[in-house]
Amino acid sequence: MIDADFISDRIAKLRNDQKISARDMSLSLGQSQSYINNIENKKSLPSMQMFLYICEFLKIEPKDFFDENTENPVVLNEAVETFRRLSPNQLRILIELAKEMK
Repeated sequence: MIDADFISDRIAKLRNDQKISARDMSLSLGQSQSYINNIENKKSLPSMQMFLYICEFLKIEPKDFFDENTENPVVLNEAVETFRRLSPNQLRILIELAKEMK
């Protein structure tokens, strides 16, 4: 079940994965320098509009934010976009390679 702690923790994880400081993210979102810190420290939650801005800033879709099974949605989305430009044969080669790496 998703709760307020999940939202705070997920923002922190996704931000840290991209090596962005809480201060820089806050200011980039047009908020006070402590905005993201307050969310991550469970003092507040973002509004729905700010949540969408946070997802946009992190380069993820809201559905990716809530997908607990995807460790790094930014990298996964980048891979999918790259794979879409490949030929069917190139995709098959990559799939076989990925299977070998497991």
